[in-house]
Amino acid sequence: MPPTNYILATAGHVDHGKSSLIKALTETDPDRLPEEKERGITIDLGFASLDLDAGDRQYRLGIIDVPGHEDFVKNMVAGVGSIDLALIVVAADDSWMPQTEEHVQILSYLGVTKAVIALTKIDLAEADAELAIEMVREELAGTPFTDAPIIGTSVMSGEGLPELRQALLDTLAHTPPPADIGKPRLPVDRVFTLKGIGTVVTGTLTGGAFSKGQSVSLQPSGKSSRLRSIQAHNADVDSVSPGTRTAVNLPDLGHDTAHGADGVQRGDIVTFENPGATSDAIDVLVERSARLDSGQYSVNRPLRNNTRIRVHMGSGNVPARILFREKKELLPGETELAELRFEEPVFAVAGDRFIIRDWPEQATLAGGLILDEIADRRRFRGDQQGDFLAARAEASAEAGTWIAAQLKRDTAVKADRLLFQSRFGEADVQAALKKLVDGESVIERKGIAANQAAWTAAKEDLASAIDTQHRRMPQLPGLPLTEARATLAERLQSPEAIELLLDDLCSEGFTRLGAAIARETHTPSLPDRLKAAESKVKAALSAKPTEPPGRKEVAQDEASQEVVRFLLASNEIVELNADIVILKSAYDKMTRGIVDWIRTNGPATVSELRQAVGASRRIVMPILERFDSEGVTKRDGDKRVLTGKAI
Repeated sequence: MPPTNYILATAGHVDHGKSSLIKALTETDPDRLPEEKERGITIDLGFASLDLDAGDRQYRLGIIDVPGHEDFVKNMVAGVGSIDLALIVVAADDSWMPQTEEHVQILSYLGVTKAVIALTKIDLAEADAELAIEMVREELAGTPFTDAPIIGTSVMSGEGLPELRQALLDTLAHTPPPADIGKPRLPVDRVFTLKGIGTVVTGTLTGGAFSKGQSVSLQPSGKSSRLRSIQAHNADVDSVSPGTRTAVNLPDLGHDTAHGADGVQRGDIVTFENPGATSDAIDVLVERSARLDSGQYSVNRPLRNNTRIRVHMGSGNVPARILFREKKELLPGETELAELRFEEPVFAVAGDRFIIRDWPEQATLAGGLILDEIADRRRFRGDQQGDFLAARAEASAEAGTWIAAQLKRDTAVKADRLLFQSRFGEADVQAALKKLVDGESVIERKGIAANQAAWTAAKEDLASAIDTQHRRMPQLPGLPLTEARATLAERLQSPEAIELLLDDLCSEGFTRLGAAIARETHTPSLPDRLKAAESKVKAALSAKPTEPPGRKEVAQDEASQEVVRFLLASNEIVELNADIVILKSAYDKMTRGIVDWIRTNGPATVSELRQAVGASRRIVMPILERFDSEGVTKRDGDKRVLTGKAI
C-alpha cells in the first residue's frame, strides 16, 4: 500500500533548534542557503521528508522548516498555509518566547488543529523536565493545541527522538488525509531556473492532483502553461496527489527575477485551467486572538477601520486596506465582518484562511476566513450582503448553508458554478444541493439552481408587470421581451436563468408572441380613446387600397401612430418599408396578382406587373424586393421570374 502523504511544518522561536531537530529526524539539513549556514539561523523555508511506518499504514511527511526570527515571519507564513500538522518547537532552557507565541497564533488563525510539541534541549534545562513540560502546557491553554503531546528531546544525545516519531504517528492516525476535491492548487514558495530545463517552481500541493503534461494556469496573472515534468520527494513522477511537496517544470513561463517582471514569483498559484476569476476585493470574517490582550508577546493596539495592512494568503502577501461592516476598530478577542480591498488583483478561494500583518511587517494583527471571493464593493454594506456573509460565517464548513446563502442573495445561479471557486468539492456541493432540493427550499432545472421563494416572487412580479401592460396598453400583444428580461436581470445573474424563468411562466398561462410575452387569454384590442383614430387610419388606407398615402400622412399624431402599431401587430396592415403601410387585404390581392401574371405570361418587368395589379412603381417595387429576399422571385435582367417557392 502506498504511503499517505501529509505536510508538516515547524513553528517556534529563533534558536530553539527547529532545523537541528529536523536534521536529526530526517538526516537532511533544511538550511540550504549559504547565509543560513554562516549566520546559524534559518532565513527562508527549508525542506525535508520523513517516512513513518505504523505497521498497517505508512506515512510520508513533507516537512517545511520555517524561520523563527521576527524579521522573517513573512517567510514563515508563506510555508504554513497548507499544512496538516505542526511541529511546535520550544527550547527547554528558554521556554515560551515571543515568536513561539506569534507562530502559534498564526497556526490558529490558519485553522491548524493538529500539533506535536517538541521540547528541545531537554539536557540543558535547569529545572526538571516535568516542570518544563508543565510550563509549556500552561502556555498552550486556550489554543487548539491544549492537549497536544509534549515530548522532551535532545539532538545531542538522541533522547526523545523515538518518542517524538511515535507521537507523530499517533497524531497522524487521527488526522484525515488531505482532501482531493478536484481543484489542485500549488502556491509557489520557491522559483528557480535550471539550464536546459527552464523554470521550476515548488510548493505544497492542495485540493487535487496534477499529472505530467497537464495544462495549467498561473494565478493571478492568468498565464497558461503545461507541466512538462513533476517531482515529489526528489523523484520524477507521472502524477502527484494533495498533501505532497511538489516541484513542477513550467517551460512556457519565465522566472520573475525582478519585481513586476513577466514571470513566476513566490505567491503565485499554479492551478487547473479556468479556475475562476481574480478580484480586487474579498469579503471576510476577521478575528483577533484574545491572547493579544495580555500585552506580553505582541501588539494589542486596536486594528482600525481603513488601515493599510498586508494580507498573507497561500505563499504570498498583498497590500490592502481593511474596512469593517459595523465597527470602527477591532480589539483583541473580537470578530467582525470586513472587506479587504487590495492594491492589485488577487486570486482568492472561498473557505481559505488568511493572516493580517501590519504594514511595516513587524506584527501579526489578525486572521480570518474568506466568505466571498469576488466581492462587490458597492453592496458590501447592504443588508443582503450582510445576511449572506453572516450565514456563511456561522457555518464555515457546511456547503448547504453556503449554497442557500448564495441563492437567497442571487436568486438563481448556474448549478455547475455553485461554490466553484471554493474549498468545497463537487461531490459535497451536489450532495448539499440535492438536500436543499429535497427540502423544497431550492429548485434545480436545466442546469439552474434557484431559491424557491425568490424564484416564485420573481415570476409573480413579472406576471404583474405583464398584467399592468395589458391594462395600460391593451392594443399591444404584450410586454416586450426586452423589458421583461431587463426586469429579471435585476434579480437574476445569468441569461440562462432569465430564459428558464420565462419558460416557467409560459407553462403557467402565459405565452411568447414574437417579441412580446402575454397572458394566453389576452386578445389585443384598441381602447375607446383610439377608436376615432382607428377609423381615420383605416379610411385613409381604404380610399385607395393599391395606392395608399405615405405613413407620415396616415399617422400624423401619437394616437394614429399607436393605431398603426396595433394594426401591424394584429396583421391587419402590412409594412412595405419605413414609409409605406398598406391594408393586408390589398397586399394579399396584389401579391396573388403578381404571381398569377408571371405564371400565366412568363417573366415580367416592373412596368408590366404594376399595370397588371393597378399600382404604381412606388408600391410594386417594395413587394418585388420582398419577393426576391424571400426567394419567391428572382431577377433575370430587368425581369422577374418565379422560383419553386412561388405561392
